[in-house]
Amino acid sequence: MDSCYREDGWTVRQLIHHMFDSHANAYIRFRLALTEHEPKITAYNEAAWAELEDSFSVPVSVSLDLLDGLHVRWVATLRSMSSEDFARNLDHPEIGLVDLDTMLQLYAWHGLHHVAHITSLKERMGS
Repeated sequence: MDSCYREDGWTVRQLIHHMFDSHANAYIRFRLALTEHEPKITAYNEAAWAELEDSFSVPVSVSLDLLDGLHVRWVATLRSMSSEDFARNLDHPEIGLVDLDTMLQLYAWHGLHHVAHITSLKERMGS
């Protein structure tokens, strides 16, 4: 858990905690976009969050359990959304106005991207 997935990269532990942090923020952003008109969302310093003590000390099972619960709620929200809902926008500080359909695609890719990092490390380590 405490091996870096690449040189100068995060550890697997940090990466898993980051995935929860990221998806928790995404879930809140979705809810804001569904209930407000083009809400301006705030960015957060992912690298700084990954350096907070809990990113090193908390077992990954905690973030994995949180991700499971979060994804149950998020999927329930997604299933209830209409095409008009998916077209709703939020104002992202780095990419500007973006619709929820695009945001969903970005976060789906994000999860798969980090799982690939972990899988690649496992293969390199022979496990």
